[in-house]
Amino acid sequence: MARRAFAILFTLLGAAVFISIGGFLALYLLFGREPAVPSSATLVLRVGGSLAEVAPADVVSYFRGVRTPTVRSMVDNLRKAKVDARVRAVLLKPTGFESPFWAKVQELRDAVLDFKKSGKPVYAYLEYGGDREYYLATAADKVFLMPSASLDLTGVATYEVFLRGTLDKIGAYPDLHHIGDYKTAINTFTEKGYTAAHKEMDQSLNRDLYEQIVRGIADGRKKNEADVRAAFDEGPFLPEDALHQGFVDDVVYEDQVMDKLRVGDSRRQIDSDDYARISPASLGLNRGPRIAVIYAAGTITSGRSGYDPLNGAVAGADTLIEYIREARRDRSVRAIVVRIDSPGGSANASDAIWRELVITKTERPERPLVASMSDLAASGGYYIAMPASVIVAEPSTLTGSIGIFGGKIVTGGVYEKLGARIDATSIGRNAEINSPARRFNPQELKKLQEQLQAFYDQFVEKAADARHSTPEKIDALAQGRVWTGRQARQNGLVDELGGLDRAIAVAKQRAKIAADSDVELVVYPPRKSFYELLSDQFGGAGESAQSAAVSAFLTANLSKGELDALRLLRSPLALFRRGEVLALMPWTFLR
Repeated sequence: MARRAFAILFTLLGAAVFISIGGFLALYLLFGREPAVPSSATLVLRVGGSLAEVAPADVVSYFRGVRTPTVRSMVDNLRKAKVDARVRAVLLKPTGFESPFWAKVQELRDAVLDFKKSGKPVYAYLEYGGDREYYLATAADKVFLMPSASLDLTGVATYEVFLRGTLDKIGAYPDLHHIGDYKTAINTFTEKGYTAAHKEMDQSLNRDLYEQIVRGIADGRKKNEADVRAAFDEGPFLPEDALHQGFVDDVVYEDQVMDKLRVGDSRRQIDSDDYARISPASLGLNRGPRIAVIYAAGTITSGRSGYDPLNGAVAGADTLIEYIREARRDRSVRAIVVRIDSPGGSANASDAIWRELVITKTERPERPLVASMSDLAASGGYYIAMPASVIVAEPSTLTGSIGIFGGKIVTGGVYEKLGARIDATSIGRNAEINSPARRFNPQELKKLQEQLQAFYDQFVEKAADARHSTPEKIDALAQGRVWTGRQARQNGLVDELGGLDRAIAVAKQRAKIAADSDVELVVYPPRKSFYELLSDQFGGAGESAQSAAVSAFLTANLSKGELDALRLLRSPLALFRRGEVLALMPWTFLR
């Protein structure tokens, strides 16, 4: 009987594997080939969501090309459409952005403006007229708004959450310490409201971002900036009011837009997801000298890269160092661009990545090393940008945050409120320095502060050396303060403004590659082969995919507010070892 049961079990398992493989082969037949692009086609470019830097690797995405849109896939779609004779126009459809940041939106807007140099028209249709969506849409030749959608031009507001009162109520104590008056990451836990420095910094960031948005809208809609500022004070606008004020060109439904533009025939349209499967090489792009692009996306930690269900992508030092070494050893690579989208993280992990980049720059000084900053490149994210000869950031990139913090949240009081108690047995005077049951004693606190000051001084000295400045000047700009990319450039922390394409152009120039020559991008992490994906799927190695699945479940079942609360309660501190010194920017930036 037992043998028969085992035989049935193994037969069922074998059938399941066979069906799965058959399904993957069917996906290959369905999606493995490039789609046909009709003549005189309109590319319908749907843009929204979180706009990841790197798409998750899974079998379905392998065949579909880009199932999860990335910033680069959207930019590449526009680059391809610019030279594709079959594409006559682009219909841009911003569908709602989830991130509280702006740099990726600016990068997409720059790509739309670059596409327009082809002479082909771009039209934008808004079902939701949010600030980011409208800012992007103003790069188009014409903007259409759905009759039931308001235009939400209201200004810039950010919110900070302070949990000190909550921690007091549950008996927890934030024994956290920092170097730098503006190093406000710990304020979430240690304060009940803004400190003067924290408030000053947020006001400065908001003001600079507000001016950038005003200028972009004014340029796109051919208005003066004073009129746009006045409009922000009058918003949000009903559709007809937005039309009357000249902020949109018509108030219509999507099918009416298609009729107006004479692109109503669906056979003449191609969706952005399908167009992403068109190879750039088939249009003469991504050919020529090779430039490596290494993505450092997520919170910086020790170990391997991965995915945290609540905090998103994790940039593991071991993984990044592996990629840097591979690119360094590749003699055909003419330049290296490090693409950073990170709030920082572990000080030690950031330092290890910094060291590997310094070695790379030193071993082959003729091969340029350029940093490209996305939404975030702050604290540890700025630290790993410092070895680059040129740092390129978007005007709204959040960067700087040259500061450090460490400590612990003491939870002994929580246990006592629940009738429990934590006792310890230890040998060594400072063996209990990271005890969760009590605060630091004077000796332990002195040790922690020495450690924090030492790393801060090292951070400042390395920044001074990288930026050809002095420690005194960098210290004045540091103190944990976050800057926009535009402010950072004014202060000498950044060299140029722009996105990844601008960084590649700088790398080409420094590598003595002709400006009009296209290049082949060698991307890290590299795209996995079908066999590797199958091995991960069936070999139990798909830990990141499992975490992404948990994240998708949470997103589907919890509101954004509930997810924000979960992130705060768990906090990014859970990603690090107890007692680890952190170079991490504030993470409670809400909008």
